[in-house]
Amino acid sequence: MGQKLLHDFLIEEHIKHSLKEDIGFGDITTDFLYTDDDIIEANLNTRCDAVVCGLNIFKKTFDILSNEVNTIFNCCDGDIIEKGTTIATVKGPARAILTGERTALNYIQRMSGIATETRKYQNAIKPYSAFVTDTRKNTPGFRMFEKYAVMIGGAKLHRFNLSDCVMLKDNHIKHAGSLTLAVNKIRENTSHTHKIEVECDTVEQVKEALEARCDIIMLDNMSINDMKKCVNLINHKAIVEASGNVKIETINEIASTGVDVISTSAIVAQAPVLDFGLDMI
Repeated sequence: MGQKLLHDFLIEEHIKHSLKEDIGFGDITTDFLYTDDDIIEANLNTRCDAVVCGLNIFKKTFDILSNEVNTIFNCCDGDIIEKGTTIATVKGPARAILTGERTALNYIQRMSGIATETRKYQNAIKPYSAFVTDTRKNTPGFRMFEKYAVMIGGAKLHRFNLSDCVMLKDNHIKHAGSLTLAVNKIRENTSHTHKIEVECDTVEQVKEALEARCDIIMLDNMSINDMKKCVNLINHKAIVEASGNVKIETINEIASTGVDVISTSAIVAQAPVLDFGLDMI
C-alpha cells in the first residue's frame, strides 16, 4: 500500500524539479574536473541507527541523470539498520553521481528520519491496540514522501488532503451555529463515501457528536481522565482519536485510555534529518 503513494511518474516529476533547482545551469565544479569517461564507485553509509526509507527515490535520482549508474542495495525500506551499515553501493559516470549526490541524500536522509521517529512512537504504545497516525502538518510539495515514510515507520495515515474526509473544527462549528447543524449540513452535501470527523474538547461535545452519528470523534487536548470517560461513553459507536500534547513521553498513557488512534505532527515535524554519507571507494 505504501508504495502506491509513490508512483514512478510522480517520483520522477518531483526529482526532476529538485535536480533543476540544485543544478541550475550546470555543476561547474564537477563538470570542469571530470570527463564523460570518468567512472567512480561509492558506498551509501549510515552514521547512526535508523529505519531506512527512500531507497527507490535515491536510485531514481541517479537514473534520471544517467542510465549507466548501477545501484545495488543491501537492505529494503523499513529495515532497521545500525550505525556504520553500508546501505547501498553506487557505480557509474562520475558526473552523474557527484551531481546527483546531494539531492539523492536529501530525500533518503529526510525520509529515513521520519520513518525512524515514527517507529519510536509506534513502539512506545505497546502493548495497546491503538495506532499512531500523522497529520497534515507537512512540508509543502513533499507530502507524498513524508506520508510514505510514516507508513514505512509502522504507523497509519490520516487524511492525505482536504478532499479525503470531512473534519469539523471549532471554526466550522461556530460558523454553522452548533456541532449538530454543521454535521447535518455536511451530510446533506457530501458523498456517502466520505467519513465525518469532529474535533471535541469537552465531554458534552462528545455526547453531541455521538447523537449526530459522527464516524470519528477526536478528543482534542483532553486530560487522561476525560479521555477515559469519553472512550467509555462512545463505547465503539465511533472511531476514537486522541490528539494534542502527544509526545514520546505521554503517548503510552494516552494509548492506555482505550482510544483507537493517536494523531501527532511530531513524527514528521520533529523528525531529524539522519546522517547518511556517500563515501567514495
